[in-house]
Amino acid sequence: MITLAVLVTAGIVGARNRAAPADYGKVILRNHVGDTGLAPVVFDHWLHRSKFTCRLCHVDIGFAMTEGSTDVTAAMNMQGHYCGACHNGKRTIDDKKIFASCAKSVTPETRARCERCHSLGKKGVRELEFAAFTQKLPKTVVGSGIDWEAAEDRGLIKPIDFLEGVSMRRQPLKVQKDFSIEARATWIDDVIFSHKKHALWNGCEVCHPDIFPSVKQGTTKYTMFEIIEGQYCGACHDKVAFPISDCQRCHAKPVQMGGSGPR
Repeated sequence: MITLAVLVTAGIVGARNRAAPADYGKVILRNHVGDTGLAPVVFDHWLHRSKFTCRLCHVDIGFAMTEGSTDVTAAMNMQGHYCGACHNGKRTIDDKKIFASCAKSVTPETRARCERCHSLGKKGVRELEFAAFTQKLPKTVVGSGIDWEAAEDRGLIKPIDFLEGVSMRRQPLKVQKDFSIEARATWIDDVIFSHKKHALWNGCEVCHPDIFPSVKQGTTKYTMFEIIEGQYCGACHDKVAFPISDCQRCHAKPVQMGGSGPR
């Protein structure tokens, strides 16, 4: 039986998914803090993924998928790019005006607003805290501790996939059928991959072609070792999406002798 302890010992479960649930997927932005006296920015994926799809931020707005790869500056934010696409003091989400992200200078009046993002090591400056915000959301035992798929299915969260003035209107995606991926080992079930679930959050653009170069089933070959290293499925899982230690979330189909599907 594969247990969490076995996966930790084998090095399959990394430090990120052993972190506290509130810290799972947390990104610290230290660029351009300089001599402003402000702390580094804390970006909480749990809060933003409850409001927006991954595709909206990583395709329409343009944040890179790799931590530290997007050089976000205050000037860009104030021009309406990156964080400033929403945090401009004008846009309304869930009937609430979103505070502006940056100011030309740090003053006593603007500092309190700045510290809502520049909050590393500070207490009491965030409007929303993890425990209170996620209290009524369905739980799981790994990653952020939140079953985001179940939360969306129950209508508890309704991620936005379109920003006026930022997104391009697209035709609805044609729903693709689920397919099985044959496990290479006999001790684990085959994978059931759902395009519908992934397209809901990612569209097609997040995965193809950067993560999975081909859209033809069975063309792209990969292993669990590559996923553990952050390639293919590991680009999201073990970082923001549920960690790969939750084996049964993917390996959900009983193994059939001579099974079919891509590896």
